[in-house]
Amino acid sequence: MVQTPLRLRRVGDDAVICDELRLGESFGQRFMGLMGRAALRPGEGLYLPANSIHMMFMRFPIDALFVSRAAADGKRQVVRTRPDLPAWRGIVLPVRGAEGVVEMAAGTLARAGVAEGDEVVFEPAAGASA
Repeated sequence: MVQTPLRLRRVGDDAVICDELRLGESFGQRFMGLMGRAALRPGEGLYLPANSIHMMFMRFPIDALFVSRAAADGKRQVVRTRPDLPAWRGIVLPVRGAEGVVEMAAGTLARAGVAEGDEVVFEPAAGASA
């Protein structure tokens, strides 16, 4: 099955936080996450339906954006941000109220100015059919 390309956009100012978002849909994708990857390109991210993550076996630092369950209109609230998580060090304990986490290249959250309480939405990427 081919996955429709997604992007992550902040509601309000329409800032695109991540323009190439993959979903960790299968058990294998969720289990592996970003392990084995050498890096993430700017704008690339992975969504995992989880409220905690680990950094073991990761070769590069990441930003983690924990989001709530999607409301009926598709909006999700940013529950917690964890910028610049170092490779190979530790876990992020479960985040209350989070249904999922978007893992992105380190520095993405700072560049986009993402803050807890922001509303975001997953939507088809530019040029993708809905």
